[in-house]
Amino acid sequence: MARYDNIPEFEPDLSGHGLRIGIVMSRFNQDVCEGLLSACTAELQRLGVAPDLIRIATVPGALEVPLTLQAMARSGRYDALIALGAVIRGETYHFELVSNEMGAGINRIGLDTGMPIANGVLTTEDDDQALARMQEKGSDCARTAVEMARLLRMLK
Repeated sequence: MARYDNIPEFEPDLSGHGLRIGIVMSRFNQDVCEGLLSACTAELQRLGVAPDLIRIATVPGALEVPLTLQAMARSGRYDALIALGAVIRGETYHFELVSNEMGAGINRIGLDTGMPIANGVLTTEDDDQALARMQEKGSDCARTAVEMARLLRMLK
């Protein structure tokens, strides 16, 4: 713990050694999702998460992500979870429906189960925005999952 004006503070811990990470990836907008997954798994391994402690479940689309995360969270097999996908705006209201329901579902599962979940489901206006963000977002989710798993362990 660091000290800020004599107040203890939990320092971020990005050591992935020994952590068990579950990933749920949507297959809709496959190229973007594969880019997210590639960046995410590379960063997890760079942080020290062993490949044999990473599990990947794929689902048809973003609306199926929360249910799969819920099953993984309840299994007790993971220290943190990561949601990956891409919802790209079209010409209908469907974008808002999918984005809002998927995001709310992910947040609710994390709060209900106490499981840290890094939300890496991109919601963009077009394919170019999604492609431009996929590498950084995938890496960021890996760091977030590891940091939050460590923080929650320290808080127990």
